[in-house]
Amino acid sequence: MLSPSSPTRLSIAFDDDRLVAHAGLLLPATLAERLGLRELVDRHLDLGDAPGRANTGDKMATLVSSALAGGDCIDDADALRAGGTERVLGCTVKAPSTLGTFLRSFRWGHVRQLDRVSRELLARAWAAGAGPGAAPFTIDLDSTVCETYGLAKEGAQHPGYTGARGYHPLLAVAAGTGDVLMARLRSGRAYSGRGAAHFLQETVGRVRDAGASGQLTVRADSGFYSHAVVAACRERDVRFSVTVRQHPKLRRLIEAIPEQEWTEIPYWLEGGADVSETTYTPFAHVPDAVPVRLIVRRGRPTPGSQLALFATYSYHAFITDRDGETLELEADHRRHAEVENAIRDLKYGVGLNHLPSGRFAANGAWLAVQVIAHNLARWTARLGLGERIVTTRTLRRRLFALVGRLTRSARRFTLHLPARWPWADHFTDALARLRALPLPT
Repeated sequence: MLSPSSPTRLSIAFDDDRLVAHAGLLLPATLAERLGLRELVDRHLDLGDAPGRANTGDKMATLVSSALAGGDCIDDADALRAGGTERVLGCTVKAPSTLGTFLRSFRWGHVRQLDRVSRELLARAWAAGAGPGAAPFTIDLDSTVCETYGLAKEGAQHPGYTGARGYHPLLAVAAGTGDVLMARLRSGRAYSGRGAAHFLQETVGRVRDAGASGQLTVRADSGFYSHAVVAACRERDVRFSVTVRQHPKLRRLIEAIPEQEWTEIPYWLEGGADVSETTYTPFAHVPDAVPVRLIVRRGRPTPGSQLALFATYSYHAFITDRDGETLELEADHRRHAEVENAIRDLKYGVGLNHLPSGRFAANGAWLAVQVIAHNLARWTARLGLGERIVTTRTLRRRLFALVGRLTRSARRFTLHLPARWPWADHFTDALARLRALPLPT
């Protein structure tokens, strides 16, 4: 016999215009308002006479809000049109068909206009307290493969250098915070370092304009080991730490390091790794080649691995022009791996795991949307919660996905949220801090 509280006895009705499914989006929507997101889009994005040219600020705000709510395709934005959600977001929520027309109206020059929007958003957020100021600042360069499965997507029709079909965007990420400083969509056949030098120069200019006045350092893996990247660093007075592509001559140089010059480092396997350094002249064939520090970590093969049958050590080397102790620089270079956390958050915290259009420029705009959504989440945590890093999925679970109900009394709306919510104090404190930020002038 069913109990009176059985779910089977519960009646349902989709009839309440006052309910808000994602009431917690009030936090990033408040920050977006304080940073002037819609106004920046309206000012800088000019689609000419394209069908999607009208109300670009509202369309961008809708796409960004959908990404923060967990939407990873255009149709998911329809969820924001339910109940009273629009009043929480502070924008006119557009239909998926309208958003699709908007994205298909983009050409590559329009995507670059969105770069201008994200550049100014970064400067405003950092000026509000999210930036590094005069402290040393590290930029992590990386790329990632965004797989697609259709055969009609421009730039992704053929398998890339990894064998996967898709796109290969280039990313610059702030170390320690995960802010995406800049992103550029590329075809799937682009190798890691293609266009990296110019991309790096633009990124450095962006962070300088945003207020980062301390010493800059670039970290990158071997995909970005090139004379052009190193020359771009030197031209902009940026320190570099770049993994070296190994070849027989370099391998012999490493193996010639005397045994007594190797120092054991803390490692997950006791006695599993050592570090040393020597001097090396990379790109010796170019006229401006100069010797730099070559720091090498050697690791013993793990017990039971196939490598243990054929090799005594594996070597991982990088070049750098930084000052400091060898152990500290080697540990810092390994922290470049943290960039993968930001990439994972882009793909699964917002919607970069799916590039929805068959048009390359539309997918470039989609990438820009995901970057803005990702950064708004990071800045909401930093400026609102006072926490350095919180993933978007955690913010969504604790704050953004709150259900609410709108009531109106004396011409004023009140958003009612669940009683005894574990993170209620975090929400109210964050909202107060974000509302205290000055509006853009």
